[in-house]
Amino acid sequence: MTYLDGIVAVHRERVAADGRSRAKVLEQARRSGAPRPFRAALAARTGLALIAEVKRRSPSKGDLAPELDPAALARRYEAGGATCLSVLTDGPHFGGSSDDLAAARAAVAVPVLRKDFTVDEVDVCDARLMGADAVLLIVAALDDAELRAFTQLAAELDLAALVEVHDAAEVERALHAGADLIGVNQRDLMTFAVDTHRALDLAAVLPAGVVRVAESGITGPQDVFALAEGGYDAVLVGESLVTSGDAEAAAARLVAAGTGRRS
Repeated sequence: MTYLDGIVAVHRERVAADGRSRAKVLEQARRSGAPRPFRAALAARTGLALIAEVKRRSPSKGDLAPELDPAALARRYEAGGATCLSVLTDGPHFGGSSDDLAAARAAVAVPVLRKDFTVDEVDVCDARLMGADAVLLIVAALDDAELRAFTQLAAELDLAALVEVHDAAEVERALHAGADLIGVNQRDLMTFAVDTHRALDLAAVLPAGVVRVAESGITGPQDVFALAEGGYDAVLVGESLVTSGDAEAAAARLVAAGTGRRS
């Protein structure tokens, strides 16, 4: 069993044990407050945008910042120029929670992605209910019917769907499902190994009109310069920011690199 298989199995078991009425959850989600425009914020950005991540730990690296204050960190990211935030809400593997997302979002004005393993329509609804503006859909974790259904439901709830891919075949699946916001994860979720060339290698198969996001393995301005030149619209960065010691300054350096300024 791969890392991804194990994580997804836990989430599918959780959903199977969820006794809530799907119809009631959907109705509650529809009545929730209007999301902030996540995809539009990235598309409107001059230069390469930063999605800064609130991340306590990772399965591959262990604890990163287990005692972080999500609201305080979110404010530092916003002050550093982040266009959007990403918040891990997976508890068993990343130490996150819906409370982290709620606290971070309440502290800032920028849109926020719920970073988690979406395996059911109720997960999409929960993203809206907890206040997220976007939801993550991992192609490798879903079949084609799920991918299309969750993408459509996200649109119905006015949530952006960041559809995550790892290779050209997954790009095709994402596009077939209607994705217009695609993240290329340079971390292989089967092995957790990082390939820092993956995003640049896949840039050629991402069509015009798709907002392109590079994820994982981004450690500093030099990576941002390369990805901007490779045609990406945004980078999603967590580990190097939460371990930097000065999240605002670290975010500002990446933002400056995204606009072509060397600092």
